[in-house]
Amino acid sequence: MPKKSAGLLLYRYAGSGIEVLLAHPGGPFWRTKDEGAWTIPKGEFDDEDSLAAARREFQEELGAAPPGGDYLELKPIKQKNAKTVYAWAIEGEFDPATLKSNTFVCEWPPKSQRMQIPGS
Repeated sequence: MPKKSAGLLLYRYAGSGIEVLLAHPGGPFWRTKDEGAWTIPKGEFDDEDSLAAARREFQEELGAAPPGGDYLELKPIKQKNAKTVYAWAIEGEFDPATLKSNTFVCEWPPKSQRMQIPGS
C-alpha cells in the first residue's frame, strides 16, 4: 500500500506579502542538506482522517498546537517515491521561541546495527 503524509501550511500576512512556516527534516541524513529539503510540517498516517493527521503531526513536529479556524484543503500531490501528501492551509501565528523538536532513535550509520538518537 502506498504511503501517505499529511501536513499544514501555516501562513500569515506581513508587510511584504505572505509568509509561510516551513520545517527542515532532522537527523544525520539531513544535517548538511538545505536545498530542496524545506517542507511543511508533516508526517505519515494510515487509517486516520487526513486533516486530523495533519493537525497531530503539526503538534508532534513543532511542539505547539495548530491554530483553530477554517482549514483550506489543498490539492494532494504525489511525490517521486509514490507517497501522496495531503495538506491544508491555515492562517495563524507561530512563535519560533516555542519550538520543541521531537527526538527519535534510528540505525546510524545505516546498516551498522547501532541504534542512537541522531546528533547525540
